[in-house]
Amino acid sequence: MKQIFHEAVVKTKGSGLYDVTEEIKNFISKNKLLNGILNLNILHTSASLIIQENADPDVLYDLNNFFKKLVPMNNKLYKHTTEGEDDMPAHIKSALTNSHLTLSVKNNEVILGMWQGIYLFEHRLESQKRKICYHFIGE
Repeated sequence: MKQIFHEAVVKTKGSGLYDVTEEIKNFISKNKLLNGILNLNILHTSASLIIQENADPDVLYDLNNFFKKLVPMNNKLYKHTTEGEDDMPAHIKSALTNSHLTLSVKNNEVILGMWQGIYLFEHRLESQKRKICYHFIGE
């Protein structure tokens, strides 16, 4: 049984979904992780992690568009606006999605469905450096 911690940095170019599936698969392969649990934790309150379809980019476009409509960037709607028009909307979007994902690893591969990918969902308008903590427990 082993336990491994790793911190990955993802550079974003503003609001949108960033596929991090290959980085996670490479981490599993490089560290020869056979079977266990991989917990991913994004260390921010204005971005999130999701599992979503990876076959049709229209899904990601529509998802991003839906969240923009659901949580509008209008400072008249929010008290907390310290960091600009995307401040409170980014926190709300983060609260509606995930800050953690727990994934199973079997035979040196992360278990995902055929059309599933792991995404960092950036909720800020400007470029960011996002940290994701990986915590693996297993063999």
